[in-house]
Amino acid sequence: MAKRDYYEILGVARGSTDEEIKKAYRKVALKYHPDRNPGNAEAEAKFKEASEAYAVLSDKAKRSQYDQFGHVPEGMGGGPGEPGFGGFGDIFGDIFSDFFGGPRAGGGRQARRGADLQYNMEISFMEAAFGHSTEVNIPRLETCDQCGGLGAKSSRDVEVCPVCQGSGQQRIQQGFFSVATTCSRCRGEGRIIRTPCPKCHGDGRLRQTRRIRVTIPAGVDSGARLKLNGEGEHGTNGAPPGDLYIAISVKPHPFFERDRFDVYCEIPVTFVQAALGTDIVVPTLEGKVELKIPAGTQSGRQFRMPRKGIPQLRGGSRGDQYVRVIVEIPTNLNDRQRELLREFGEAGDETRRKEENYPLKNRFVERFKDLFK
Repeated sequence: MAKRDYYEILGVARGSTDEEIKKAYRKVALKYHPDRNPGNAEAEAKFKEASEAYAVLSDKAKRSQYDQFGHVPEGMGGGPGEPGFGGFGDIFGDIFSDFFGGPRAGGGRQARRGADLQYNMEISFMEAAFGHSTEVNIPRLETCDQCGGLGAKSSRDVEVCPVCQGSGQQRIQQGFFSVATTCSRCRGEGRIIRTPCPKCHGDGRLRQTRRIRVTIPAGVDSGARLKLNGEGEHGTNGAPPGDLYIAISVKPHPFFERDRFDVYCEIPVTFVQAALGTDIVVPTLEGKVELKIPAGTQSGRQFRMPRKGIPQLRGGSRGDQYVRVIVEIPTNLNDRQRELLREFGEAGDETRRKEENYPLKNRFVERFKDLFK
């Protein structure tokens, strides 16, 4: 049976670039690979056919010969139709990665960025409002100060891996199929340590506790995360360190509540103060201030105190403070107080006075009457 055209097998034009041919082969190989089509003889045949085509078209010399003379008759040997492995290393590494979900085998000892860390910090309401600076103890992996991250007692105690020759990978070959895997001797490091560092025992890093200063900006709230660049765990083989994240949790305040940058509080007043009006002293985030309560103030009324709230994170402004007045009714009246209250109630019995003194009650009564007409 005549062999199919190699370009046709891979689905590319004769003028295709090396990269286009590589991509085309990768697509076909992934589709018909035996591991994805177990027991499928047709798929296996197509996979072998595509591999043979790529073995020729990925090699400049063989491709040139094929373009001029086509398929070499079987038995002549050395022709372009003879499967080879030029150019297969990279693409089989890609396919291996797709099949098994891992990274491609690397070339020698890899540098890895240090891990990010998180520290959960609880601060007071006032510290969140106006900012805070403190120091925290962070346990982390740091580069060994004795071997400088080498992992060996000295540079003379490190030698190139005799199995992979320092590449960190081995090549497994079965017939025409070749796959690069991590070297079993050095585990991808590309080197063998004969005498490990006595301090880090060959790891190159040590568990240390580092005291780090943390500055909390004014205006933060629960749920905020502050990033400290480079304060995470140290990387390996010269790679950069990770970052440290400070997760903020704010303790509740016994008096104030917060809504973004505004603060709220409740102040009790007597019904006499609410009726006659008065000046009361209220707390703020920065001390005491006087607040005027006008005569006839109703329970639940809110008073706004501009710019007495929490500074905004980006500066320039701050929230307001809202004071909610709660009118408190006395619960243990003496005889004289009861008598005076009765006189007070009788003095306001005229219809005109009732409407003036109790507008809320009067509106309720009118609506109640309308409801049952």
